[in-house]
Amino acid sequence: MSARLGSYSLESLFTFGNQRQERRRQLFAEQARLLVEELGRLKGSVMKVGQLLALYGEQLNLPEEVVEALRTLQDDSSPLAWPALESMLRAELDEERLIELEVDPEPLAAASLGQVHRARRRVDGRELCIKIQYPGVAEAVDSDLDMVGMLLLFSRMLPTGFNPHELLAEVRGMLHQEVDYRQELAAVQQFRELLAGDDRFRVPEPFPEYSTRRVLTLSYEPGLPVTSTEIPTLSQSRRNRLGEAALDLFLREFFEWGLVQTDPHFGNYRVQSDPSRDRDRLVLLDFGAVRHFSESFLRAYYEMVRGAFWKDRERLRRAAVDLGFLPALASASTVDNLAEMCFLIVEPFEAPDADGPGRQWRNDRGEYRWGASDLPKRVALAASRASLSLSFRVPPKEFLFLHRKLGGVFVFLAELNAELDARPLLRRYMGEPRR
Repeated sequence: MSARLGSYSLESLFTFGNQRQERRRQLFAEQARLLVEELGRLKGSVMKVGQLLALYGEQLNLPEEVVEALRTLQDDSSPLAWPALESMLRAELDEERLIELEVDPEPLAAASLGQVHRARRRVDGRELCIKIQYPGVAEAVDSDLDMVGMLLLFSRMLPTGFNPHELLAEVRGMLHQEVDYRQELAAVQQFRELLAGDDRFRVPEPFPEYSTRRVLTLSYEPGLPVTSTEIPTLSQSRRNRLGEAALDLFLREFFEWGLVQTDPHFGNYRVQSDPSRDRDRLVLLDFGAVRHFSESFLRAYYEMVRGAFWKDRERLRRAAVDLGFLPALASASTVDNLAEMCFLIVEPFEAPDADGPGRQWRNDRGEYRWGASDLPKRVALAASRASLSLSFRVPPKEFLFLHRKLGGVFVFLAELNAELDARPLLRRYMGEPRR
């Protein structure tokens, strides 16, 4: 494969002008197809790396053909046969614990790192969910990532001067966290405490006595998948409240707790419908990718958001320099391009009567229509323009995981076709504009 991926530089010597440009595009598409084919074959932690590269593609200024190919990677796989999972379960839990449980051999869900099985506690009939890690996944993280690093270098698809090893080191740490279910168990308990008393959310109850590094047992929480055909039939007000709850949770995670569940995959959520009270709940199912952010990053990023919120270019510029987006002497045009992108991101949080492109996406009450808006496309175009500047630097690694979640929240609100004035949710964290 490396020979095929590396063939472009030799072939390009014998093509010219427009012919070379078109051949270059074709070769990028072919290289991307080969890379995705290899990542898909390897599965496991490798699959997650490919998905992160797809997310990071525009910030890295990867060719469009590469980003589109990487987006075809899905975080799912065929379930593993029960005997292999049963062996893992028996290796992790002692016989006294296992005899207390009746486990359904048919999986509820399967993904790249493990699969989930429903269970029942014999003594009281309590319904449980057991997440069982695939055998060998944890041990293969380092070798898988070394393989990805080699594939990326051979592919010649990364920007000149960009070293993938820093990004892969960050992903390595994240994956080692995800395959240690004891850390997820602690995160579940922490979020249960943080959200205690907030009836908009349901966090499963953890069962430490049936949990280990490779097995995680939580209460079974019924609910509708986010993509269920029943969700669009909910009233507009109910869908609005679900969207507002999801957005408010993300803002609290970031601005109040500095603790963000960074995986926005729709499979991590369920909706518990309660038409009698016209009050539905979001069930939060997965806490493997919970991430703490450093105080220095949070301070600078808060300032960047405030600069965007108040349309304060200088405040935004200083924060971008502190975060490493821009050099201190970045040109005015570079700052303008970054500001344009940031102003777009906060478009849903503008005042209902604000002028500008966001006005067309508001209903008669001034509420932002998330499903109708083409905001993700416009942000992607603005990010592409900003990244073309020689002064613009690859965003800090924390940015990747944070914006992975932010983008997922926006997509969730669009999926709900939510219509809401989101400004008050963000305004309480924004302080006052500079005089």
